[in-house]
Parts: sequence; C-alpha cells; structure tokens
Amino acid sequence: MSGQIQQGGTPVNLAASGAISLASGTMIGYHVNSTTGGTMVIRNGGASGTVVTGTITPLPGFQAFPGYFTSGAYVTLANTIDVTFFFAAG
Repeated sequence: MSGQIQQGGTPVNLAASGAISLASGTMIGYHVNSTTGGTMVIRNGGASGTVVTGTITPLPGFQAFPGYFTSGAYVTLANTIDVTFFFAAG
C-alpha cells in the first residue's frame, strides 16, 4: 500500500520587508508572484535575527525552502517583489 504525503502551511504574502511568522516552525517554501529585480534575505527571528540565506534573486514561481526556524522567520525584501511564503508554525 502506498501513501501520499502532503505538506501545507499558512500563506503569508509580502511586498515589503516583514515577519513571515512570529512563532517557531517550518517554512515549506515560497512562491514569487511577480518581481522586477527583487531580492530577499531570510532570517531566523526578527529584522536583526540570524541570517539564514545570502541574498536571493528569485525568479517567478514556487521554490521549496524546507527549513525549521526556532525564533520565527523574517524576510528583508528589496526592489519590486511580491512573494507568498508558506509557513507551518509549531
């Protein structure tokens, strides 16, 4: 018998820097809805939290980003970008 595994998370849409989640949890990924030279840096915790990524210059579409954030997650966005993060708190 085979089973199906499905991951889901709360969608958080951002077009400016801000909190993805204030609670600890797992980011499943993100979907870049549109961008014109947009970049992002993801942090564990708030705006001055530990940097998890270097500067990402994403293309439109979905990107898996499975990672556990112990202190919530925050993203610094630059230029023009509209991105939806999928985060499962807990």
